[in-house]
Amino acid sequence: MQMSEQAENWNAGVMPAMLVSTAGRLLARLADTRLRKIGISISHFPVLAALKDGKALSQKELARIAGVEQPSMAQLLSRMERDDLIRREPDPKDGRSSLVSLTDSAIGKRGPAREILAMGNGEAVAGFNQEEIDTFVELLQRVIVNVNDASKSASANEEAADSFAK
Repeated sequence: MQMSEQAENWNAGVMPAMLVSTAGRLLARLADTRLRKIGISISHFPVLAALKDGKALSQKELARIAGVEQPSMAQLLSRMERDDLIRREPDPKDGRSSLVSLTDSAIGKRGPAREILAMGNGEAVAGFNQEEIDTFVELLQRVIVNVNDASKSASANEEAADSFAK
């Protein structure tokens, strides 16, 4: 179906982007409900993943990795520090900055968190055979590439329009 046909025959129930968005929200809600029992949230995962293997990174690096603005990352890190999931130490290379690393408490929650996420993934693809799962994953990866490419193109067009307007 061409784009104009999709716009003309709008039905969110068959629009791939809407279905992916709905599935993502439902999976995140399910994961958060279960993860809350061990004291973490799905929003913590970009930080937990970035700091695995004993890494220590700056707030700026974590914000870049997570794809969020620094103020949002600062709020997340404050909550994680309050919950004893991360610690901050002065950056020896930059006295104005601190390095963030995982606490023993956070490290101890990785295994249970992975089990919770694996359970949710299993439930999401219940009734699928392995070939269907592999195809589904491949298609989702292609969607992600397409959306990333479209986002880069939209950003470039916006920057060009901004510079033209100046």
